[in-house]
Amino acid sequence: MKGRTIVLDHIQGREAAALMVDGKLDDFLIATDAPAPGTIYRARADRPVKGQGGMFLTTPDGPAFLRQVKGLGPGALLLVQVTGFAEPGKAIPVSNRILFKSRYAIVTPDAPGLNISRSIKDEDIRDQLLEIAHEQMGDSAYGLILRSCCAGADAEEISEDISAMLTQAEQVMNDDGTEPELLSEGDSPHILAWRDWTDPAEVVTQEGGFETHGVLDALDTVRGASEPLPGGGHLYIEPTRALVAVDVNTGADTSLAAGTKANFACAKMLPRALRVRGLAGQITLDLAPMPKKDRRGFESALRNAFRSDPDETILAGWTPLGHFELQRKRGRVPVMEVLK
Repeated sequence: MKGRTIVLDHIQGREAAALMVDGKLDDFLIATDAPAPGTIYRARADRPVKGQGGMFLTTPDGPAFLRQVKGLGPGALLLVQVTGFAEPGKAIPVSNRILFKSRYAIVTPDAPGLNISRSIKDEDIRDQLLEIAHEQMGDSAYGLILRSCCAGADAEEISEDISAMLTQAEQVMNDDGTEPELLSEGDSPHILAWRDWTDPAEVVTQEGGFETHGVLDALDTVRGASEPLPGGGHLYIEPTRALVAVDVNTGADTSLAAGTKANFACAKMLPRALRVRGLAGQITLDLAPMPKKDRRGFESALRNAFRSDPDETILAGWTPLGHFELQRKRGRVPVMEVLK
């Protein structure tokens, strides 16, 4: 099956969305019981954390943690936005830099100015988008970013999107409540799919779409530890309490050439493999043996592979034992924890 297909369905009573590319699962989103990233609270400062420059906050959904905060005393009220999912037993990660994000527009209350995505190069299109932005934002003190998918989009749809985000931003930012409160929920999987999977695709909304389009079969692979590598060998991905361990296995061929080939295949497929599993945090790659001269090429391949991935990933580098380490933002809950 060639092409891109977005499948919107439910699994185990949870809303979920799958992106299939050429018949293979490329991304997967599922609703969880935790507050979704993008959720906005009015929170109360609780207690500072010495040495970390952070503050524990009180929210209606439990404790949250705000990093690198200054001049905030216990008892103060502030608006915060959920930035990711907490590890078990830890506070909800939040930021005090609030964003209102939709398919075409991002309203930035703390960063004034009108900006167009740098990926839009055509000056005529940029001028048209700026005209729309000025018309919709008026004399608002808030900032606006128009996303790359605005290129070629309908002007009326872009205008409506900007207007909706600006209205939501004004309602939330001007809230004058006096107690911790949930002000805006983060987007559901179906809304996130519409918002972020913007490349042309067939959209399937019929019930049972996961079964008929191969999503359930793909999830069976995701739940397991092993995934085949193109050209032979396997990738073993095993989350532990401390980190995610990734082992590259070449199978029966133990030559350096086979090791190099398998490692480069790992670099290409690793972002998708982590993404569909919802895995993040500290990730350690136990690579197959390969000449040291190929390490720089492997790093370049890995960097290129993660460049288009939506979740922020830091390539930390090599360890003395020859492992390669990454640090990945916890933007999702592991699929295996949700689909038990």
